[in-house]
Amino acid sequence: MYDVKSLKAEEFISDEEIRETLAYADANKDNVQMVDEILAKARLKKGLTHREASVLLACEMPDKIWEMYDLAREIKEDYYGNRIVLFAPLYLSNYCVNGCVYCPYHSKNKHIARKKLTQEDIVREVTALQDMGHKRLAIEAGEDPVNNPIEYILECINTIYSIKHKNGAIRRVNVNIAATTVENYTKLKDAGIGTYILFQETYHKESYLKLHPTGPKHDYDYHTEAMDRAMEGGIDDVGLGVLFGLEMYRYEFAGLLMHAEHLEAVHGVGPHTISVPRIKRADDIDPDVFDNGISDDTFAKICALIRIAVPYTGMIISTRESQAVREKVLPLGVSQISGGSRTSVGGYDIPETSEDITSAQFDVSDTRTLDQVVNWLMKMDYIPSFCTACYRAGRTGDRFMALCKSMQILNCCHPNALMTLKEYLEDYASPETKQIGLELIERELARIPNEKVRQITADHIHDIAEGQRDFRF
Repeated sequence: MYDVKSLKAEEFISDEEIRETLAYADANKDNVQMVDEILAKARLKKGLTHREASVLLACEMPDKIWEMYDLAREIKEDYYGNRIVLFAPLYLSNYCVNGCVYCPYHSKNKHIARKKLTQEDIVREVTALQDMGHKRLAIEAGEDPVNNPIEYILECINTIYSIKHKNGAIRRVNVNIAATTVENYTKLKDAGIGTYILFQETYHKESYLKLHPTGPKHDYDYHTEAMDRAMEGGIDDVGLGVLFGLEMYRYEFAGLLMHAEHLEAVHGVGPHTISVPRIKRADDIDPDVFDNGISDDTFAKICALIRIAVPYTGMIISTRESQAVREKVLPLGVSQISGGSRTSVGGYDIPETSEDITSAQFDVSDTRTLDQVVNWLMKMDYIPSFCTACYRAGRTGDRFMALCKSMQILNCCHPNALMTLKEYLEDYASPETKQIGLELIERELARIPNEKVRQITADHIHDIAEGQRDFRF
């Protein structure tokens, strides 16, 4: 039985409902009247149901697909403007007891060099990240109750927040670790984390059990119900995601939207972010064994329809994707990207060696430095943003969503993005990047509609040039 408000995984992610949804989409994908009605509803910019969005995903009419793309661009601009938030992943440990067949961390992999950062290592890694210009991290660790207990994760978070090097500081730590208990989620909340991120990998239960044959992650229900426990534990910003390429993409797409609908129905707050990683090559893993991969065009369509269906959510694209793919999907709804990423444990302080890369979780397709990514974004008229203001001002959960859904968050985000970009330009940018950025800031200041806000922003940008830091609305 499908029940969006149920707390049981098999009821709010109902296999029967997904299969009926896919059949409904197949039956109506060429129904021009229905597609037009769904697009008309989407233009209200309040989102779509999983069934409506699945019809659009199944639709192969070229003119309608272009309408979807145009609408996704419009919604992205209305909700998030031309800002792109930047972050970096920090891998704490690749010790793991799970047997996930698509991940090189799996417990039977004897090729991988197992590593775990000490607190001294973390100081060096975070200092290197601060020297790049990063202000926001997503920490990652394999699941291992002996090597990576919650106490270790909490100690790492505390260390990260304590490091202040030159003008650098990590102002927001997001956490991507295995499903855990309400008690542990409360501890993470008390440690001051931003978003708790957990990828479902696949919503298809039969496939999930085969892909996770051993270890705690084998428990589909416990994993799928993690976000409810996180919210019960006080974490009000959570991030969903599936690993496209493990199961048929239309099934995953429907399940992902159903999960978002569930969080909204039960907690009044949908996902703060949605990530859309695709499976990549890694040590002891060959994605060719998974024959459900998706093309770049299909990937772009998925991104556009997530933006249309869940207009308020932040959408994340990692360095799994190449520069070309990122350019393709940025205008279709993406609001966050990583830059200068290393996916090995300890890869920032000391340049990665072949051994480090062997210990990485996946191959990085976009290997540019953070400065190169910032430069590239600005040349496309995006504002690279290092803003963490909402989290630090308590605008999280329902408070953030109220502002975002009314499209008022731009009043804070636009000036905050400009001020954090100015910090980056003063402290870390190459001469060319700094020049491009100063010109962009001058243009974007003129776009702030409120005269008082515009003047305050201009004053703070002047103060930043004089050496002051950390202004925010």
